[in-house]
Amino acid sequence: MRKHFSAHIEKFLEDNDDLVFITGDLGYNALENLQQKLGEKFINAGVAEQNMTSMAAGMASQGFRVICYSIAPFAVFRCLEQIRNDICFHNLPVFVVGNGGGYGYGIMGSSHHALEDIACLSGLSNMQCYVPAFIEDLNTCMDQMFRNRTPAYLRLGLGKNIPSGLALKDYGAGTPHNSDQKLTILVQGPVANNLWAALNEFDLKKEVAVFVINKMPLKILPKEIEESISHTNNVLTIEEHISIGGLGSSVALLTSELGIPVKKFVSLHAEGYPNGLYGSQAYHQQQSGLDPKNIFSVLSSFFIKTYV
Repeated sequence: MRKHFSAHIEKFLEDNDDLVFITGDLGYNALENLQQKLGEKFINAGVAEQNMTSMAAGMASQGFRVICYSIAPFAVFRCLEQIRNDICFHNLPVFVVGNGGGYGYGIMGSSHHALEDIACLSGLSNMQCYVPAFIEDLNTCMDQMFRNRTPAYLRLGLGKNIPSGLALKDYGAGTPHNSDQKLTILVQGPVANNLWAALNEFDLKKEVAVFVINKMPLKILPKEIEESISHTNNVLTIEEHISIGGLGSSVALLTSELGIPVKKFVSLHAEGYPNGLYGSQAYHQQQSGLDPKNIFSVLSSFFIKTYV
């Protein structure tokens, strides 16, 4: 998503001159176009992410919209106090952009993984988190982020084009409703591509409703999702994030508050490091059951009683 991210900013700059881009010494082979376009408004703050964040807050207080860019764990965890005190409490238009959310940096290990970033940030005052799954909703997330001029976090990953059968929605994307659907799936981030790979092998695909959620915190259930859960009474959530403070826990809370009866609720999420080893993103997804094979198995478990 990095190149699409930088290309979209370049397009934004055609009609806006109040953007400052600060990088924490990262973004090579992806941001050179922005460096050339922005000139002195493109700043390499070096390996000093906390200073970068406070500097961005100062610039934002003077009328600029400011992007702070690094890999997700560096942009979030190293700077959490500055994000909370300098940006969110003052409701400033600083946009924290973290590349490689979840297990994106693979073999680099836990110090380079962001499994708790949404939980850390979505509870802060005035903060809006964006977790696009596809290139198309990356664009819509960025447009809303720039337009709102309030604190934001944009989590980037290995996004692809939106698959056929999904339509863009205010909350992300969704499949059309039909009366045969017996399972409601809510998924967040590029791991949606693993879900789609599993669904492509699933004979009962038409009996599954899929909703891709690209904004957190999830404070209300969109009406069509509420109606889908009420119709199917079965829920599966999928996210490359820990269960606490993420998509699954939010959906469970909102469903409970609405009094919607649920027969079966399964949350697939990042499990950390079950065997204590590090590997590629695909390896960690497999360890957490977020790979297409396990997702297919979980999908099938919802239909066993009905079809076997």
